[in-house]
Amino acid sequence: MRKLLIMRHAKSSWDKPDISDFDRPLNQRGLQTAPFMGSQIYKNGLIPDLIVSSPAKRAKQTAVLARESAGVESAIQYEDKIYEASPTTLLYLASELPDKYESVLLVGHNPGIEAFIRILTSEIHQMPTGAIAQISLNIEKWGDISINCGQIEFIMRPRDLMKRVDIQDNLE
Repeated sequence: MRKLLIMRHAKSSWDKPDISDFDRPLNQRGLQTAPFMGSQIYKNGLIPDLIVSSPAKRAKQTAVLARESAGVESAIQYEDKIYEASPTTLLYLASELPDKYESVLLVGHNPGIEAFIRILTSEIHQMPTGAIAQISLNIEKWGDISINCGQIEFIMRPRDLMKRVDIQDNLE
């Protein structure tokens, strides 16, 4: 059994229209959400053995901020093919992961990650910016990953979690 955490990068900035899509950074909300979601990774014991991220600026920032706030020492590998990846490309990339890693966090972009979740689980789920899905894969090794081999354990969406934190803060 393998675990795959799939995270969509946090909210990016559109302040400078002359910047390429690849070079867009996180906006202020994204700079708050990425570490918040990292704290949720830690709080829920979801520590990945490896982090694989798109090299696009907003995804890199998300991976680094989430890793730091989760207190994770796992390496971050940047994979060019994740940027604008199709679900088939993401499936191929996952099949190439080293078997020494039981749990991997993949940081990427829509629409590819939603479609990837769909081919792994046969379920349709919305992944807003900063969201994390955990999928249990019924496989022994990464090379066995295939269509419909996974099951969603849960999806954490920043807006829902932040509302709960605000409610709890107001109750204290």
